[in-house]
Amino acid sequence: MTKIFIDGQVGTTGLQIFDMLHTRDDIEVLSIPDNKRKDPEVRKELITASEISILCLPDDAAREAVSLNADESRIIDASTAHRTNDDWVYGLPEMSQAQREAIKDAKLLSNPGCYPQGFILLVKPLIEESLLNPDTNLVCSAVSGYSGGGRQMIETFEARQQKDTDKLAVQDYGLTLNHKHVPEMQKYTGLSRAPIFLPSVANYYKGMIVRVPIAMELLNQGSANKVVSCLKQKYEHNPFIRIYDCNDQNALEDGRLNAVACNGTNFMDLMIFGNAQQIVLMARYDNLGKGAAGAAIQNLNLMLGFDEETGL
Repeated sequence: MTKIFIDGQVGTTGLQIFDMLHTRDDIEVLSIPDNKRKDPEVRKELITASEISILCLPDDAAREAVSLNADESRIIDASTAHRTNDDWVYGLPEMSQAQREAIKDAKLLSNPGCYPQGFILLVKPLIEESLLNPDTNLVCSAVSGYSGGGRQMIETFEARQQKDTDKLAVQDYGLTLNHKHVPEMQKYTGLSRAPIFLPSVANYYKGMIVRVPIAMELLNQGSANKVVSCLKQKYEHNPFIRIYDCNDQNALEDGRLNAVACNGTNFMDLMIFGNAQQIVLMARYDNLGKGAAGAAIQNLNLMLGFDEETGL
């Protein structure tokens, strides 16, 4: 069996990846004793012994783990530390077939951020097909369940749910407009300007919606149906991407979009709603699934030469 080490197994993403891997008969997950989790020598031994190590760590700890990798074992890093580093392969296979091939051969792979995945997969095809100019000023708003903030945010929300739920209904953050995902969002869409990114966290565990509103005059001889056709053509051979027709009511529940409808899956739903003057591009997915652990497993499968959908 292929040996995999999860450095940071007790974190939110690490636990989910472990749960998805430990029952597979083609994977052996190497474990580290709780009292050795921060021991660099033990971690180094496990990184060396594994075919691929998955880093589920804060950025500085992820950089430290990479420095321990003297034998240059293969690594998937789920932190933000290396996502715009040209020495690392960006792990979003749906970007292109060339990206998928690069992932298969990657030595060092950076797992994509949760919010950027939806934004990139909505916007990148429109720039590639010249429906949208790369210098367009775009706005992206998004909402995620509180699991997206990791252990500390989970504990905060769940501790207060018992007594003052209303005070935690929806909270905006990143209001200085310097969110750590913005460089990633700009680089991999091909935008020449950083998008304005407005994230929110809501009082439910997981599930994510990313929204990109666009005035029709910003599209180059485009229409909502042309955008849909562009996305369908781009992702027709991608098993986890589902494209809805414009204003498709089948995507809604009583006229409303349910943020948790993809939970427990690796699917991403891409949708376009609007009218003759304005549209909004929308992506819906599980922030712990396709947005984090599911993406890591998808990349792991590709790197090992397994079927991309294995275990997903």
